[in-house]
Amino acid sequence: MSPPKSAQRLENKWDASRAKNMSEPEKLLYRSNLLGSDKRITNYGGGNTSAKVLQKDPLTGETVEVLWVKGSGGDVGSIAMDGFSTLYMDKLNALRGLYRGVEYEDEMVAYLPHCTFNLNPRAASIDTPLHAYVPARHVDHMHPDAIIAIAAARDSKALTQQIFGDTIGWLPWKKPGYELGLWLSDFCARNPDARGVVLESHGLFTWADDARDCYDLTLDIIQTAMDWFAEQTAGKDAFGGARHQSLPADQRRAAASRLMPAIRGMVSGQQHMVGHFTDSDAVLEFVNANEMERLAALGTSCPDHFLRTKIRPLVVDFDPAKPDIDATLAGLADAISDYREDYMAYYERCKHDDSPALRDPNAVVYLVPGVGMITFAKDKATARISGEFYVNAINVMRGADAVSEYRGLPEQEAFDIEYWLLEEAKLQRMPAPKSMAGRVALVTGGAGGIGSATAERYLREGACVMLADIDETALAETAENLSARYSADVVRTVTMNVTDEAAVVSACSNIAAEFGGVDILVSNAGIASSAPVEETTLDLWNRNMAILSTGYFLVSREAFKLFRVQDMGGAIVFVASKNGLAASPNASAYCTAKASEIHLARCLALEGAPMGVRVNVVNPDAVLKGSKIWQGEWLDQRAGTYGTDKDGLEAMYRDRSLLKRSVLPDDIAEAAYFLASDLSAKSTGNIINVDAGNVQAFTR
Repeated sequence: MSPPKSAQRLENKWDASRAKNMSEPEKLLYRSNLLGSDKRITNYGGGNTSAKVLQKDPLTGETVEVLWVKGSGGDVGSIAMDGFSTLYMDKLNALRGLYRGVEYEDEMVAYLPHCTFNLNPRAASIDTPLHAYVPARHVDHMHPDAIIAIAAARDSKALTQQIFGDTIGWLPWKKPGYELGLWLSDFCARNPDARGVVLESHGLFTWADDARDCYDLTLDIIQTAMDWFAEQTAGKDAFGGARHQSLPADQRRAAASRLMPAIRGMVSGQQHMVGHFTDSDAVLEFVNANEMERLAALGTSCPDHFLRTKIRPLVVDFDPAKPDIDATLAGLADAISDYREDYMAYYERCKHDDSPALRDPNAVVYLVPGVGMITFAKDKATARISGEFYVNAINVMRGADAVSEYRGLPEQEAFDIEYWLLEEAKLQRMPAPKSMAGRVALVTGGAGGIGSATAERYLREGACVMLADIDETALAETAENLSARYSADVVRTVTMNVTDEAAVVSACSNIAAEFGGVDILVSNAGIASSAPVEETTLDLWNRNMAILSTGYFLVSREAFKLFRVQDMGGAIVFVASKNGLAASPNASAYCTAKASEIHLARCLALEGAPMGVRVNVVNPDAVLKGSKIWQGEWLDQRAGTYGTDKDGLEAMYRDRSLLKRSVLPDDIAEAAYFLASDLSAKSTGNIINVDAGNVQAFTR
């Protein structure tokens, strides 16, 4: 049975002392951020807020009424002042005289820039008229699950009246736009005492003449709906009760790690996709339910939901009572092909003469009974957010079907939103993807100087990175640093000893469950030793070979397995050493292990080529800055070998090079980027020396 959904009440976070001296635009920002901080109030990027403010016209000096409203594409939870559009209210009202009717409503968007106040560059959203034509000074438009559950019910109008009386009105489904703004204006004129409205299959509008009052009202209306649903559903099984039982958590993750690379390979035809796995309680309750397949087939309701998730998910054929991942994998290709064909048929049925071209026909959401939900998108954040949106849809279906009958949007209405020319124009304005967008990299030795520099180079180009290292403290510090600059979505860590076969297998399973697979392996875990051969113990010899040869083999072997399942190519970069090509005194174990590493790369290049996997080597020399290898005994030993002290060693290495330059971690990272990127798409089995020039290491 599901727990009451209002077990945790919405928290009123308004701090009157903080807001006391704020301007009206500042109060709008404060209100927006508070509302967006709780996903029960609105989903990421969903909804918008506004305030009508009296300001001095910069041109005439006269006091004019200005609409401040969330601009196109923003998120109320994270919006800043520059995220709001500002428009003259008198000009927005003048647009009424230009409106030619519902069949021409999209052309009204082109007039909005002519209404801009103070040359504000923030583009106004399609919802601007809805805020402008409500006479109240402050307006909130939110997408709370509890309200959309009412809006998506078969008898949503009657439910709205039952729950809210005359306080909150109801309007039938209408695609967002200018016509809906006029509908809302007419509703307010006919119902002057109403304090808001439920939009069928869409969301909630609330309004007041004071910023605090508007915030309080929005919370109160949503809480009322949550409390009503809690009362109505208490003691009832959701979604017709359970049909399946969940696998244990470790088995769920293991199943996801098997499924995700296969799905990723099948859906990455147009671009590399990144995956996200969710097995939250809400997801498991839904995927295990008797009514899951019926409800999933109905599609989502709120426009924000299906723009992120497509109109419906793909239900994966898997029985957790008789778990057979191999059988499920064998049937995936047909299931994904069938989904594509269904989606293309949907496009053909619903398209108009001026519809944008067919987009990627693959599913975004994959529901796996007993396991959870997998989502794929062009980047990690979008995959995660798409999953969050489908959880919103699950919550809506739970509520609507418990008290009435859940209804998705009619197919044609859904298509007209998904392939809306205004949405297409927004997509076309998005910046071009970076060179490693959608790529996933595993970097061993990721907490060291070269490893962290390489990870940062990949992150800068849009990749997702999993850092692997044996040093937990350094690993956590490196991850925190990179996450702060590139977001926590794209950085993961795993503590791993490359000589531990089980740990390596687990790490590669981990990256599959976190990102969906892997495209790039940077094998960089290192050790260095220095001793005359007669003083080289067997343990020292074996340790060099275990880390620098066997370790590189183990990680490569597991990466190859993922590459083969994905069937979309890949790249391996070994960070070797000048010493793999040129012998050095008192370092036989290290030099021999590095030579083994280089030859392993050549062997892997031969085996990888038929499936598009390239394997190349970067040979650094004397990278002292940030390198853990050069800490402790190794530094002392090499300084002793060359008859200098610690401070003089870097100068010695620099001066012995042909170019007389120091080699830095960033230099190695640049070579590792080149060898993993499409810039070197026709190179495999190669070695790039990044050593400032060492004649003994010239390849022959």
